[in-house]
Amino acid sequence: MSDDPGPIDEFAAWQIELHGHRAIYHMAGSGPPVVLIHGMLNSSRHWRQVALALAERYTVIAPDLIGHGDSATPRGDYSLGAHASSIRDLLAVLGVERATIVGHSLGGGVAMQFFYQFPQRTERLVLVSSGGLGQEVSPLLRTASLPGFSLLVGLAAHPKLLSALHAAGERLRGSGWRNAVYLQAIVRALKPLEQPGARKAFLHTLRSVIDVQGQRVGAFDRLYLLARMPTLIVWGDRDNTIPEAHGRSAQLAAPGSRFQSIPGAAHFPHLEEPEALARVLLEFLDTTEPACLKDGEWGELVSPRAPRSRHEAETVA
Repeated sequence: MSDDPGPIDEFAAWQIELHGHRAIYHMAGSGPPVVLIHGMLNSSRHWRQVALALAERYTVIAPDLIGHGDSATPRGDYSLGAHASSIRDLLAVLGVERATIVGHSLGGGVAMQFFYQFPQRTERLVLVSSGGLGQEVSPLLRTASLPGFSLLVGLAAHPKLLSALHAAGERLRGSGWRNAVYLQAIVRALKPLEQPGARKAFLHTLRSVIDVQGQRVGAFDRLYLLARMPTLIVWGDRDNTIPEAHGRSAQLAAPGSRFQSIPGAAHFPHLEEPEALARVLLEFLDTTEPACLKDGEWGELVSPRAPRSRHEAETVA
């Protein structure tokens, strides 16, 4: 029997308990903290390649959102605010006071909500193919918000069907069919829904942000708050799930923010072009200084013309 413990996992999974529920997160590297928040139907594992590239100079923390990945799927609140609070609690347990927050798709909405709820804990903000920046979204996601869709999700997530679709995607990709990436994305999205608890958590999360008309939660009225927050907006130039135009409009509305397109990527740049995304993130991290917002500065951002003392205030008749 060998005494060799085997290779060390450079993107190891850890488990803690938050409010009585299992919470899973991955960590890698050392240095200033960077939090990677996955999107709907994804998990922290999907950040692996990007995380390892960042881990050479940064401590990367990638949580499984509640109801996603290997975290618990309790009956409860699956709103953006609840996810943001869970990440705050995780960081508090880990002793991380402030971090750069990166979010993809739904995770972008969570990242923006984290900044809004906890600006003093946010050093930079990165939105990757983010939700919450416009109403338009793919017809599939709008349809999934309809009553009764849970039955169809259960049928579509059957292991035998997913296995067959995965094999078909591999064959088509091997033959050079470019659109095979979308079939593989569907399989990747449905795989976590094999368990009933995960399906319920997915539908609760989806319906908190999307209805039949599209995205029902938006951040445009608060993008002005990013004036003192280094912000990067990243989009795949082939994204058919959330239009790239959302990101470009947000860049114009968020003072001082940057926009970067990832050629060849669709809605999942961290999976489709991880090396390119990692380069973009590292360049942003290396060329910006972390913000450190104080309570007084936040008040000035929220209401720049508000009185700062009782002497400046006027009574309301």
